[in-house]
Amino acid sequence: MNVRLLHPDGDVGWTREVPPHAADLAQDLGLETLWETMAGGNAFLAEVARSVMLASLTDPEAITYRQRVLQDCLAHPAVVRQLYAVALEAITGERKVYRSAFFRYPAGILHGALEVMQLFLRQLRQLRAIAEAHADEFASEGFRDLFATFKRDLSEDYLQRVAGHLRQLQFRHGVFVSARLGPGNKGRDYTLRRPPTHRGGWRQWVPGFDRAAAYTVVVPDRDESGLRALADLRDRGLNLAANVLAQAADHILGFFTTLREALAFYLGCLTLWERLVAKGEPVCFPEPLPPGRHRFSCHGLYDVALSLRLERRVVGNDVDADDVPLVVITGANQGGKSTFLRSVGLAHLMMQCGMFVGAEAFRASLCERLFTHYRREEDPAMQRGKWEEELDRMRTIVGRLTPHSLVLFNESFAATNEREGAEIAGGIVRALVEAGVRVFYVTHSYELAHGFTERCPGGVLFLRAHREPDGHRTFRLVPGEPLPTSYGEDLYRQIFGEVGDVAPTGARGG
Repeated sequence: MNVRLLHPDGDVGWTREVPPHAADLAQDLGLETLWETMAGGNAFLAEVARSVMLASLTDPEAITYRQRVLQDCLAHPAVVRQLYAVALEAITGERKVYRSAFFRYPAGILHGALEVMQLFLRQLRQLRAIAEAHADEFASEGFRDLFATFKRDLSEDYLQRVAGHLRQLQFRHGVFVSARLGPGNKGRDYTLRRPPTHRGGWRQWVPGFDRAAAYTVVVPDRDESGLRALADLRDRGLNLAANVLAQAADHILGFFTTLREALAFYLGCLTLWERLVAKGEPVCFPEPLPPGRHRFSCHGLYDVALSLRLERRVVGNDVDADDVPLVVITGANQGGKSTFLRSVGLAHLMMQCGMFVGAEAFRASLCERLFTHYRREEDPAMQRGKWEEELDRMRTIVGRLTPHSLVLFNESFAATNEREGAEIAGGIVRALVEAGVRVFYVTHSYELAHGFTERCPGGVLFLRAHREPDGHRTFRLVPGEPLPTSYGEDLYRQIFGEVGDVAPTGARGG
């Protein structure tokens, strides 16, 4: 049985290795906050959330498929949690089955597999019962196929037959094995036989009545060699059955493991959805578009990780950046530039794993790979200077780029003087854009930002952090070309107390 709740083509996708730059993504986008909320203190849920989010999908149909499954989960959270509990009980029950060193022999393997299969049989009956009760309430292809599989492959007749086979494999009346004599009168072709269905009734008690000739060997109590020889004969007969039953148990365990992993991701999404909705934040299912078209538009897009850390709601932004490969964000210090950049990266990661995003509306072309290149603080353990470290990180990113990637720059290449930084950063960005890479760039460098007004292949959208005439920040971005000031004087006066009415309102941005 396949679960297929995460991907229409089968149980693939989330187990892929995380990208090598995952640590940078987590640090720059605040992903740990997101995963901690989704996990609710459960380490397994956190690991699944991390793995699924970082294994981005690039097929719009696969993303839409996962979105519909998630919409079913949001509509029926109790049923989803019930399914997860059944899978979890099966897995934890299997781990409790005692296995000693003797379980490497056929008799031991058979005994352990029998115990596991009897446990699994109860869980499979519960899955079918859930499907019988709730299948009609679900609309997504993923859940409808899963419930159809439960009802078709786990019928009561089938489960009864499985239970009957398990009872026979207990061999309460001994093991029946046939064999042939081979060279040297050694046994060969050992075959496990079905036990007789009756014990012969009254005939077995009448001496000489219709009984086949047989030989009986009685092993004395202290004949250890004889007992080992007898056990060896029994194991030869049980070997094939033990292996088949163990493989069947492993197969069903694999099914429960996959089911638990898939549902764990959706449970994490449920928790995050409930947290944001309870806070009054808008959430929506984005429209994923094929890669390469440079489409990006949002309404009320906000930084989900920031919202999770604050008690109040955060400010969202409306941006239409369709058909431009480069978006340059400038403006006032602490005006929301870095926050908006994080919201862009988070929205792409959340959209491309099939989740909802923190916005009233969101639509964007999918990116094949997402990179962040943020300014790093001085690290005492650094073996190199900040400028060298920035260039080295950029070289690593360039080596992993694909044409339809997305790169988020946050005050990059500012560790040298403005003229050199602007020249080098401008050259890098233009080369990336010419190669088909989409770029969002936050900068305080007027020389760099202004340079894009004169020359940038494919066009550029300039956004500016809005500032009221009295210095208040609204944390909203508006279209506007770069200015030669970032209004750092506002913060200077605020900190030194010369102007007392410029305190930020709403959530703080970078």
